[in-house]
Order: sequence, then structure tokens, then C-alpha cells
Amino acid sequence: MEIDRRAFITTLGGTTAVGLMSDEAKADALEEFMSSRLNEAVAMQQAPAAQTFPSMAELQAQIETRPTRRGVGNLFAARTGNVKRLDPMPKAPRLVDFFTMRFNGTSNHCLQSATKALRSGMSEEVVIACLLHDVVQEIIKVDHGWWGAQLFEPYISEKAAFAIRYHQALRFYADPANGYEYPDLYRRIFGHDYRPEPYIEHTYQMVRKHKWYGEARMVTVNDLYAFDPNAQVSLDVFVDIIGRHFKQPKEGLGYDNSPVAHMWRTIERPDAPL
Repeated sequence: MEIDRRAFITTLGGTTAVGLMSDEAKADALEEFMSSRLNEAVAMQQAPAAQTFPSMAELQAQIETRPTRRGVGNLFAARTGNVKRLDPMPKAPRLVDFFTMRFNGTSNHCLQSATKALRSGMSEEVVIACLLHDVVQEIIKVDHGWWGAQLFEPYISEKAAFAIRYHQALRFYADPANGYEYPDLYRRIFGHDYRPEPYIEHTYQMVRKHKWYGEARMVTVNDLYAFDPNAQVSLDVFVDIIGRHFKQPKEGLGYDNSPVAHMWRTIERPDAPL
């Protein structure tokens, strides 16, 4: 079977994530990838063109075939094999420390997203929102827009937090005028017959009329097309923007007694039993 190397690396979280994997883990992941692609190829041969994507019912039927739920954060489950020991973080951890030491599953994608936004002339508030929009998926994926906005609200502007919170709802609705089409990726993840839940529909209708709709929409635009396994990105480019738009607590994230300090400690210490 011919392997799409880019697609394979993307499923593992990008080149950075692959570089951290052992040879055994890479081999296991490759076997899983090949098996998955073979199953998809067989399904496509047996089903009509309109059924190349799974249905919601088919995806629901797969729930009890997995050891973890689909909404679990990256830090709490290994793609293959066992989880790895994490290096201890500095005494007063900064945002850049979390990017380099805890956001390994999402950092490459978010850096690509922010780089696209920066190169296309987006405002720095949109750039910082793109840089931060998905990193909360290290602890949880369900409603990650809301979780992500909550994680960052004490430290960024209200507009940037708004963009992070509502990019999740907007991604289910095409906006060709702004360069956003509904992706086939979501037909595969959610099912070809998926319809957003009422709360997402109501949220979309509200945000569509909001003065900051453009900022939230630009996060989705720069989110969808930021999965290039060969992209060269660096956090260094954004250090100054972080300095201008992120209020780093002197005590360190997780130790400033903010309403979300516990979330940062969870990311720092995901192996704590209680």
C-alpha cells in the first residue's frame, strides 16, 4: 500500500511530535495508519460515493471500541503505547514554557495558524488568538473554544478571548466571502449527516451579528489550513507579540490565584492522582 507521508505525519501531530516518538511508537503508529487507510479504501469500494464519510450512527457505534473517549486531552492519553514522563517545569512557568514543554500536541498547528495570520496582515489580537486557539486541547477537546477562552481570559484582551471562544462554533458554517468552506475533515470526524447542536447554532447566529465576528472568523480561516507537516515555524517570531498581548503573572501561570490557575496546574501536572 502506498503511504501518504504528509497525511501520516499530520495524524501524529506534526514533525515535532514525531521527533519525540520512539522508533517502536513510530512503527506502531504506521501500522495503525496503514490499517485505517486500508479499511477506508475497502469501505469506499463497497459504498456509493455519497457514503465515503461515516454517519453519526457509525461513529457512535465505535465508542465502546476505544480505551479512551474522543474528547480526552492530548496530555492524558498516548496515541500508541504508554504515555511518557514529562520534564518538570520552571518554578514560575511562563506561557513560552508551556509551549515548549506541555503544548507538544498542538503547538505546531497553532504556530502555523499564527504564522499564516501574521503573514496575511491580520491584527496582533487575531495573531495571538490564532497562536492560542487550540492549545487547551492538551487537557480537553470537548467545547475547546469555550475552555480555551476561559483558560486565557485573565491574560489577554476581551476581543482575543472572544475570537478563541467562538471560533469553534463558526467552523461548522461556511463563509465563502471570507475564504472559509466547510471541510471534508469534519464530515469524517463528525459524520456526513452531522448537524450542529442547537447551542452551536444559536451561538453562530449571535456571533454572526457581533462587531467582533471578523476576528473570530479569521481564527477559523487560519485554523483550517494550518496542517502542513513540512512547514517551518518558530515561537521566537511571536515573543514580542506575546509580550504586548499576554499578561504574564510574576508568580507564574498556575500560581497567581486567578480563577483559572487550577487549569494551568492541570496542564503542568497531568500525572497528579488527585
